Amino acid sequence: MRLTDAELAELVDGGESFRVESKETMDGSAPARIREAVCAFANDLSGSGQAGVVIVGLTDAGQSSGVTVNDRLLTELGAIKTDGNIVPPPSMLVEKRIVRDCAVAVVTVRPSDSPPVRYKGSIHVRHGPMRGVATEQDERILNERRRAGTIPFDIQPVPGSGVSDLGLRRFDEEYLPRAFSAEVLEANERTTEQRLATAKMIASVSDSRATVLGLLVLGVRPRDFIPNAYVQFLRVDGAELSDPIVDEENIDGTLDEIVRRLDEKMRAHIRTRLDLNGTDRERREPTYPLEALQQITRNAVMHRAYEATNAPVRVNWFNDRVEVHSPGGAFGMVTRSNFGRPGVTDYRNPNIAEALKVFGYVQRFGAGIAIARRALSESGHPEPEFVVEDAFVQATIRRRPS
Repeated sequence: MRLTDAELAELVDGGESFRVESKETMDGSAPARIREAVCAFANDLSGSGQAGVVIVGLTDAGQSSGVTVNDRLLTELGAIKTDGNIVPPPSMLVEKRIVRDCAVAVVTVRPSDSPPVRYKGSIHVRHGPMRGVATEQDERILNERRRAGTIPFDIQPVPGSGVSDLGLRRFDEEYLPRAFSAEVLEANERTTEQRLATAKMIASVSDSRATVLGLLVLGVRPRDFIPNAYVQFLRVDGAELSDPIVDEENIDGTLDEIVRRLDEKMRAHIRTRLDLNGTDRERREPTYPLEALQQITRNAVMHRAYEATNAPVRVNWFNDRVEVHSPGGAFGMVTRSNFGRPGVTDYRNPNIAEALKVFGYVQRFGAGIAIARRALSESGHPEPEFVVEDAFVQATIRRRPS
């Protein structure tokens, strides 16, 4: 995806175009405009298949604007990918480059393989050098391009399924208002099929088969089509699976229902100890910080492999630890050696990640493990332990030492 110096210079010499957006600084409305440009480049309405670039640090005349290109600026631009405002997360590279003897920050954005991409609920596209919100026809083009390309498993159509297998009331009342901006919804004259296709819940207007995403988010009975779409929860009174079982449940339903019911189950098994600590002020100490358990289990649901396996996500709660087992090993840029490292993230299921963000279960992409580590550290727990294999990832959270 990285452009050569010659390719970058040629783009800059051509001025703003369907592939280039320039900003002098990050002041004022520039951060929002840059995010709109990233969204538009990811949508690649022209169908060029070529990366687009945002350049920060050049004036309209092609001279240095005087902006300091330091780690702070590059980090701010890098957050565009992970702050959750653009969904599904864009594939982009942020770097310091030298253009016309000027130091600039360059954001290179690769076209998405699962358009349309949205920024704060709006689908931004580029017509030549101009940015704008997608029209109904633009959306149709993006939907058809997704259908023709090599798409992620989570938006592949499921044989034998259809619109009747989706909860349309849930779609209209719960998902759409959260996923799309109020302005888009107010101007919406699209049919149900058009709206479902734009949200990637069905393959296209002309192909009404439900996608994996559609069934997981809206399905009336998701497991009729995706048998592994559940979480197996087991509470064991001991340290081994052979010890007595205290509680057992297969938690299924839509993604929203699974995450919500799993949260309730974990809350029910957290015990709180009252410690006066030799003072007249009490301190309540839960056996585990709920935030850490939520981050690890939601990561398991989000990043698991839904294809080529019948295994569920498993949560085994022992007296001394909680083990979370997620089918599917490391994916893409994430490897055994860099798993859990800050800033290293990739998405086996980018559209499921988008849906969990829409429902409010993800605040910032790529931060789950870091948040869990912080919560465990603050409550005196050991670091979470990870076993990364080709077929699964297992996270272990141990109780706080006595």
